[in-house]
Amino acid sequence: MKLLNVSGSPHVHSDESTKKIMWRVNIALIPMLLVAIAFFGLNALLVSLVSVACCVLFQWLIEKFILKVPSTICDGSAVVTGLLLAFNVPATREMFWIVAIGALVAIGIGKMSFGGLGKNPFNPALVGRVFLLISFPVQMTTWPKPGENLFSMVSVPTTDATTGATPLGILKENGTDALPQVWDMLLGHIGGSLGEVSAIAILIGAIYLLCKKVISWHIPVAFIGTAFVFSGILWLIDPTAYMNPVYSILSGGLMLGACFMATDMVTSPMAKSGQLLFGFGCGLLTIIIRTWGAYPEGVSFAILLMNAVTPLINRWCKPARFAK
Repeated sequence: MKLLNVSGSPHVHSDESTKKIMWRVNIALIPMLLVAIAFFGLNALLVSLVSVACCVLFQWLIEKFILKVPSTICDGSAVVTGLLLAFNVPATREMFWIVAIGALVAIGIGKMSFGGLGKNPFNPALVGRVFLLISFPVQMTTWPKPGENLFSMVSVPTTDATTGATPLGILKENGTDALPQVWDMLLGHIGGSLGEVSAIAILIGAIYLLCKKVISWHIPVAFIGTAFVFSGILWLIDPTAYMNPVYSILSGGLMLGACFMATDMVTSPMAKSGQLLFGFGCGLLTIIIRTWGAYPEGVSFAILLMNAVTPLINRWCKPARFAK
């Protein structure tokens, strides 16, 4: 008599794998890396390489000598964490050693302390970024000016002697009068972290992920839409004190966070309704922190806070049962 095999989920099989998904995310991040190198020069490339190399190394060391499990560095998840961490820091020479510390925190605390990929409740790259922001506030908020030569690999503005404020920093210090042009924010000719300066590059990567069905539209649309509406309400109340909603979604890390970090399938809700609620919470918290918080940016904190309530959202918004 044949016995039925009882196994854990998932029971629907396909040719998708963690490795394929992670490397598709890495491919989607390439446009942002190219724009960062074009505007910030060789420093952007070196910061990214240091971050990726450290994330891969730390994951291998922890798996081999602490957890004593087979290495998973080839699945591409450590590379994703390294790139996203690099995209959340400025392209200055001081970041070469600071981003290495962030990589250790992201992999060691944000990911491997919970058992590795698929078990971490918080986005590892954001754990590393917030740790660096709290520990090294001056270095993490010193922004190099983008190069005047778009394709210069070693342009003069990559030196640490010249710094430029981000649109959110300008708003905090000088109000809405000195904000940059929308076109500059679309292309990336503004100060900021490596991966957040060009909205067009972010959209190219996001569209690729949507086409490959790595992410769905629910979280990005809910995140960006909520931020747009809430900031628009504030702008209508007082245009001199609050940022135009178009500027709100194009400035800072909102686009990057909405498309690449809030959509992390491990730390976001499973059901589509839960994803909409998750995106709504991220957008609302982002604008609240930006407007009334001590930091000009609130994306990282907003996503981590919503990561913390993801289990509750999953309990409330349960996916439909199979065949029901």
